[in-house]
Amino acid sequence: MNKLKSRIHDEANGLDYILVGDYYIPAIELPGNDDRPIGKWGQMHRAYLEKANLLLLNHLTLTGKLHSYLANLDEQAREHCRMLIRQMAAEGVTEDLERRAQWEWVRAMNSIVNRAEEIIRREMIYV
Repeated sequence: MNKLKSRIHDEANGLDYILVGDYYIPAIELPGNDDRPIGKWGQMHRAYLEKANLLLLNHLTLTGKLHSYLANLDEQAREHCRMLIRQMAAEGVTEDLERRAQWEWVRAMNSIVNRAEEIIRREMIYV
């Protein structure tokens, strides 16, 4: 009977496998020290991937790129959201309005933040 190799490499998917008992399991190592936070947007996208694109989630997990993928997406989403809020606020929500009518300013800013977050969800998170 042929003796099985203790370690093999699959060219089709680029993964290494280690023999454990009678089975080969993927040799997965933790990625480097990427200590960036995943944040709100990254967590929302991960939850979406679990439901809608499990293949991509598994691929990113097995290649050790999931954390950096989600951290990058979170940073991009936060920056895009800030930019949208600044652009929408420039259309009429001013410091003068904040001084004159604080509740009106809070209402307008909450509306702007909600619209910006909805755009981020539609364009970056649930795609």
